[in-house]
Amino acid sequence: MKNQKLNKMIKVSMLGVIAFLLMFFELAMPVFPPFLKIDASDLPALIGAFALGPAAGIGIELLKNVLHGIFVGGTAFIGEAANFFVGSVFVATAGFWYSRGKNKKNAVVGMIMGTVMMTLTAAVLNYYVLLPLYEKVLNFPVAAVVGMGTMVNPNITDLNSFIVWAIVPFNLLKGIVIAFITVPVYKRVSSMLHDEYSFDSKTVKEN
Repeated sequence: MKNQKLNKMIKVSMLGVIAFLLMFFELAMPVFPPFLKIDASDLPALIGAFALGPAAGIGIELLKNVLHGIFVGGTAFIGEAANFFVGSVFVATAGFWYSRGKNKKNAVVGMIMGTVMMTLTAAVLNYYVLLPLYEKVLNFPVAAVVGMGTMVNPNITDLNSFIVWAIVPFNLLKGIVIAFITVPVYKRVSSMLHDEYSFDSKTVKEN
């Protein structure tokens, strides 16, 4: 039992570090404000949620954001908290649905549901919590955020339209991109992640 827990912790830690490193590879989209960039850091968390359970996916999201806050920072952990909550909703929803029956159909349905829940969560958090916190803690006015949105999309004129025309489509697109990448990648790594071969037994055999 201890070996199984250790084995799982090692896998979660490994995936968390990979997720942290993937945060540095961001892709800006010209149809969104420049601070909204897509990265693949939710990919290891989603794979972990499928292979090891929803709690593991949340653990990977937590680890990557703690590492980012410590080694990169710059947002007083506000950005990291946002990434954690939104990402956790995505991977936990998808992982929970997949756990009901581990097949391709449930994986696809889970990722669709996860994308929808992530988008709704991001919209609510940005409107009521995150953007007001940026303004209060970091002195970054909501009006400036809306202005950056207006520069790329004239339909954005206030906070409500910013949520509708920037936050919602961005998270929908992000979920779709991660889902498409996950399908082929998960097939390649799932057997390794499901392997319960313990490091202790390996050490014994080698000795």
